[in-house]
Amino acid sequence: MASLTHPSLQAPASTTPWAWAVWSLLLGVALATLVYAPARWLQHAVLSVSGGQVVLDDSRGTVWQGSAQLALAGGAGSHGMVRLPGRVQWQIQPGLRSLSVRLRADCCTEQAQVLELRPGWGQWSLQVQPGQSHWPAEVLAGLGTPWNTVQLRGNLLLSTSGLRVVSALQRVQLEGGLTLDLPRLSSRLSTLQPLGSYQLRLTGGEPARLELRTLQGSLQLQGQGQWTAGRLHFEGAAQADAAHEAELSNLLNIMGRRDGARSVITLG
Repeated sequence: MASLTHPSLQAPASTTPWAWAVWSLLLGVALATLVYAPARWLQHAVLSVSGGQVVLDDSRGTVWQGSAQLALAGGAGSHGMVRLPGRVQWQIQPGLRSLSVRLRADCCTEQAQVLELRPGWGQWSLQVQPGQSHWPAEVLAGLGTPWNTVQLRGNLLLSTSGLRVVSALQRVQLEGGLTLDLPRLSSRLSTLQPLGSYQLRLTGGEPARLELRTLQGSLQLQGQGQWTAGRLHFEGAAQADAAHEAELSNLLNIMGRRDGARSVITLG
């Protein structure tokens, strides 16, 4: 007796190899696109996440390993932009649960700064390994007011100590801290050189706190602030010592609202 085979159980042998070929081609294209994703994709992502304040210009390479020229801008509607000398290189290595990022700037880092990004459902964390880097104060002018008015000059020493940024439930929390030392800082608006040496310290917590203090100098700066709901709220004051009030009067008028001999500084 001849065996019977149901039509629905017969494999379309002639079309199966073609189907596998198409799927293999699509998978290959997807993998190639992922592996060789151009660096300009990262350039657009950084611009969007930073609100237009961090610019990666003239990007080269891929998303995973490349370089660009770093610039700071004032965000949407801003017309000023200040570029760092040299280029910034990055290397991103994906792991099972995290992305390891190595950053190095020609002008400002002796060793690569290492970051670990851990994405998750509705949350993410960014761990910054301890390190130091030197940055020109002039680059701050790219962020707009008040930096582009004061026109600071000098070197900024940035030190991180286990800084961790955690985002969950649409809230961002800082843990650890960082310190920004501003030794022998000066301004193009003052003939008094230097103005002084200062320290800015960010301490994580709920909320994160910011403290500005004067280490030494004729221009006394102090202030405190908090980082809440993704925004910085800072209140401080600037005041000249008795021997240099005349030399610093114009600078104090520009830095904030005058209140007698002081200039009140408010951000956020």
